[in-house]
Amino acid sequence: MALTAPRTLDPTAICRSSDPLAVRELLSKIGDKWTIFVMLSLDLLGGRARFSELERAVPGISQRMLAVTLRSLERDGLVTREVFPEVPPRVEYEMTELGRSLLAPTQGLVDWAKAHWEKVRAMQSLYDSAGE
Repeated sequence: MALTAPRTLDPTAICRSSDPLAVRELLSKIGDKWTIFVMLSLDLLGGRARFSELERAVPGISQRMLAVTLRSLERDGLVTREVFPEVPPRVEYEMTELGRSLLAPTQGLVDWAKAHWEKVRAMQSLYDSAGE
């Protein structure tokens, strides 16, 4: 019986990038549940919103998670933060051009999830019941 060599795949082929680890890191950041909802909510609010507006718009997010998510989005250049010298201070977040460029692919992913969630749930139930 002949032994076959294990197949190997060049990691750069997966995402067609010379730095697949950087791509994976960015995908994991923008693909988390809060980033997607914050970006889409910001878009629906006209591209600019106050913290409290975003907090009301994103179902289930805590103030802490919203702050962490917005800080990360600001660091990545997807949103900007503007503080107005008022009492109490007013803070608004606005999508950058880079952030707006993320909307179409993000909405595509959300549309796919919306169209297929029932099928995925059915498959999960089938899988789970087969394991029992």
